[in-house]
Amino acid sequence: MSAPQKYAPQFGGYCAYAVGTGTIAKGNPNNWKIVNGKLYLNITRDIQNTWERKQSYYIKQGNKNWPRVLK
Repeated sequence: MSAPQKYAPQFGGYCAYAVGTGTIAKGNPNNWKIVNGKLYLNITRDIQNTWERKQSYYIKQGNKNWPRVLK
């Protein structure tokens, strides 16, 4: 594999919804979605459904929050 980081989940594998809201929670590999070639995980299916309703917003916020939320 020439670019393994391409396949790594965004936000270090943490829940994309949580990072988008300024917190962290474990990502679950059973709740995933690829958006613009990037893999995002969410903690539960219900949370993923919420995230998907405004996914561009949560991705934008997550990018602003990451990696600051780890501190």
